[in-house]
Amino acid sequence: MRAGPLVVVGDALLDVDLTGTVERVSPDAPVPVVSDVREHRRAGGAGLAATLAARMSGREVVLVAPLGADESGKALAGLLEAEVGLVRLPLDGRTVRKTRIRAAGQSLVRVDQGDGRMADGAPLGDGVAEALRDAAAVLVADYGRGTTAHEDVRRILAGLPKDVPVVWDPHPRGAPPVRSVRLATPNRSEARAFAGTPEQTRDPLGQAARDAAALVARWGVAGVAVTLGERGALLSVGDDVPYVATAPQVTGPIDPCGAGDCFSAATALALADGALPSEAVTDAVRRAAEFVASGTVPQARPDQAVAAGDPWELIERVRARGGTVVATGGCFDLLHPGHVSLLRQARALGDLLVVCLNSDASVRALKGPDRPVMPEQDRARVLGALDCVDAVLIFAERTPERLLERLRPDLWVKGADYASAELPEARIVRRHGGQVVLLPYLEGRSTSRLVERVRAHAGHARDEGAA
Repeated sequence: MRAGPLVVVGDALLDVDLTGTVERVSPDAPVPVVSDVREHRRAGGAGLAATLAARMSGREVVLVAPLGADESGKALAGLLEAEVGLVRLPLDGRTVRKTRIRAAGQSLVRVDQGDGRMADGAPLGDGVAEALRDAAAVLVADYGRGTTAHEDVRRILAGLPKDVPVVWDPHPRGAPPVRSVRLATPNRSEARAFAGTPEQTRDPLGQAARDAAALVARWGVAGVAVTLGERGALLSVGDDVPYVATAPQVTGPIDPCGAGDCFSAATALALADGALPSEAVTDAVRRAAEFVASGTVPQARPDQAVAAGDPWELIERVRARGGTVVATGGCFDLLHPGHVSLLRQARALGDLLVVCLNSDASVRALKGPDRPVMPEQDRARVLGALDCVDAVLIFAERTPERLLERLRPDLWVKGADYASAELPEARIVRRHGGQVVLLPYLEGRSTSRLVERVRAHAGHARDEGAA
């Protein structure tokens, strides 16, 4: 972990919201009439990423961006200077201004003005290299207006020390990341366009994993985190099993504008503080969800399974309507918070969650003659009572490979305490077109530790009774 500021490099814009009320339709055209309009201005693009980073952290934030001298440019500079340090780059043209007209929490129309771009070939000045030299981390917020294509900017970024993590938020009209980047953060559609891999609409998470792995190789970066909207983000470091951080579900009117900037800013801040990429992505998903909507409410789930229902019928019904079948497996001997966290995250990735449960004989083969503590039918009932579990299937072998041959899940998920080499069932899932992912787990929670504590407590109680 380095001392110093977070430096944001990119294209800054001026965002304006005109918010009012709609009570009638115009008599001369079928359009809403917006009245009682209030104007709110804020920094956009790289400016929004920088201001969000400053608000999320006590760390100093410096923005390196082209700024114009026109009215919108002056307004933008005033907004930025109130929250972050500013290193100006030369701008050709007028400052970009994006105006949204909104009512009842919804955008009705957006009007874009300005054609400003980073001046091609213009000298940067000493301030840019100095700011980047002192950085604890760098966030490149590309909005396709020339900053990331400038040769001197790219040269400086590529030459940063290896202990300075660089997060690159790419843009379809921008330049590709430099090879020293620690993490690139495209959204799902951007990753699709950049990767150009064959599209498989049936498996969106698997598609994101393939796109991310392809971009790791193509760009030569250490990792790619694809943001998935309401499903969180997927992190890939190449051909290994990807890591998924799920997002809480929200209902009601939401405004996702700026969520990507919040995600990339939070990722860069976490890496600056010494977090691992998986930890940074998990924290960034949480912060982006809080940015989009505070006080989230879980959504009602379709096709809630009933205890007496046929799980295979339920699975086929979900599959027939194009839904995503998610599966996980384990002993689940004594249910604890680590299990519940994993199951809730897994359910958030699809439309149905199936738990493949080790039978009593299977648990004994894996854990020894004193396990399980609870018989298989009791374990199945406890799991089935959770609102995030739709079906439970019991298997007798040491691993659920035979069961997975029939189930053919779209996603097979395990906790991040597993390595890909420890998942023999992964080859079966992949052969049927599914995707294997790892999810965050709660450290220090395990059934074995819980059993040991209970036995130790029981032994202590017996000793006290004998005394």
